[in-house]
Amino acid sequence: MSTIAGIFRPIPFPTMDRLRNDPVNQVFTLLRIGFVALPILMGLDKFVEVMNDNWPMYLASEFNDIIPGSAQDAMYIVGGVEILAGLVVLVMPRFGGLLVAGWLAGIIASLLLVGGYGDIALRDFGLLLAALALFRLAGVYAGDSSDRGTTVSRGLRTVDSPGNGTAGASARATAGSPGHARVG
Repeated sequence: MSTIAGIFRPIPFPTMDRLRNDPVNQVFTLLRIGFVALPILMGLDKFVEVMNDNWPMYLASEFNDIIPGSAQDAMYIVGGVEILAGLVVLVMPRFGGLLVAGWLAGIIASLLLVGGYGDIALRDFGLLLAALALFRLAGVYAGDSSDRGTTVSRGLRTVDSPGNGTAGASARATAGSPGHARVG
């Protein structure tokens, strides 16, 4: 499968057996749930203003000058895009991870241009890194050959990835020797 096709491939959630036995599946699922819920909730709040009643204060004037309408109109557009981004992560987490990372980069730029929001920009940078981690983990599930065949050190057991057709984690430990997880 080509890399482009892998990015847009819908990915089902891991089975309960995999979730119970494989930390990689657990992390992938936690990131996926987080990046579905957070953008949707933040996007909805642009309309209902429960968490923040002045979203336009975060919009840099440089961005407001190129976006048609008022700053509040821009926040409605932002809210719609955030809701859409959360839904994209739900169905296509690999593409959604990139979409959310790019969106967060734009938010960070706006916050730094406005000034006085360095703490929020730093938090959003952490979220951007997590979105990129989701993108990389989703590559394993999408079956993209460029994300397969890597070996990750992980304690005393070998965990087979979901991309190689195994049903979950398999313990193959040898006493005193570090195991590894083979992805792909």
